[in-house]
Amino acid sequence: MEIGAPRLAAGAIALALVLGGCSAPSDPEPNSPAGLQSGSAAAPSGSAAAQGQDQSGAGQTRSGQAGQPHWADVAAKVSPSVVAISVQGGGGASSGSGVVLDSQGLVVTNHHVIASAARGGQILVTLADERVVDATVVGSDSASDLAVLRMARPPSGLQPITMGSSDDLVVGDPVMAIGNPLGLAGTVTTGIVSALNRPVTAGDQSGQLGGQEPVVTNAIQTSAPVNPGNSGGALVDGEGRLVGINSSIATLGQGSGNIGISFAITVKQMRSVVDQIVQTGSAKHSYLGAGVTDAIVKVGEERRWAAGIVRVEPGSAAATAQLRARDGVLAIDGEPVDSALALIAQIRERPVGEKVELTVAREGKEQKVQVTLTARPS
Repeated sequence: MEIGAPRLAAGAIALALVLGGCSAPSDPEPNSPAGLQSGSAAAPSGSAAAQGQDQSGAGQTRSGQAGQPHWADVAAKVSPSVVAISVQGGGGASSGSGVVLDSQGLVVTNHHVIASAARGGQILVTLADERVVDATVVGSDSASDLAVLRMARPPSGLQPITMGSSDDLVVGDPVMAIGNPLGLAGTVTTGIVSALNRPVTAGDQSGQLGGQEPVVTNAIQTSAPVNPGNSGGALVDGEGRLVGINSSIATLGQGSGNIGISFAITVKQMRSVVDQIVQTGSAKHSYLGAGVTDAIVKVGEERRWAAGIVRVEPGSAAATAQLRARDGVLAIDGEPVDSALALIAQIRERPVGEKVELTVAREGKEQKVQVTLTARPS
């Protein structure tokens, strides 16, 4: 195994949280243990996130020219399910967006939107029809950058978002972002899915996120313009179904703004984290227990990028599966892995206890290794 230069060119672009007035890049240690955040393909029946399924009451949207979505219909369908969030707390003031999950007033947003109210403060939710409601934090998870709010007195006529499937997306699909950029509530922008399974890390070096490690997500990359204040807003498909939560953008440096590269947390991960927060107040994090770095491995006569294992933690899932230092992870459940960050992002999207299949390069040969993910130690 060769230790390669970083697979993702650190410093070429900055990944900024799309929160008004707050952005800072953060990269993980290259040898930090892979693993961490849970996520599941579907929320349990009757769960908080699942209650948003097919409750919008809106019908199918009609297609525009050349089979494209009729975006006016999509916007009319989804806008009532997206809210603006204002926070005043001991950690300062912030603003962002949120998505209505059920008729009882549950709202999902980004953790970094409400982090300033972690030690007390006021959170206001403004609906699309300009009604304003107080909200409290049900729970928040800095590792996935997701939080759940509850409206104090849920108003009548709340329209939950219709859930979609991030697993069904393909590169080139049309998408729409809806949110509160720069305080301009109800703003809609459109684009396409530029990439899937994009490992993205973002964080706040000032400590506002309240976590000891950077946010790493297995993100949807889109060309839909997203700007500060869009954090926590909806990314929907051409039928108006939620496929992601807008969370970060790529920039060329402090203050450069959107450059056409935006990222969203998958609805797959959002549903799992939200359900755990609603049920228990927190979310468990999946853990592989292997220190990894970007590496080039040999398979037969070919050289390929991989997540190279540099150490295995005793008693971890990796140790139980007999992974070894100098192994190179090429794929997880058939999804390609070409860097340490890609493996971390894939692990974080999966729930504790899930069995995964790693494709591993070992001594020049490719083999399959079965691993059962465990909970990250406290």
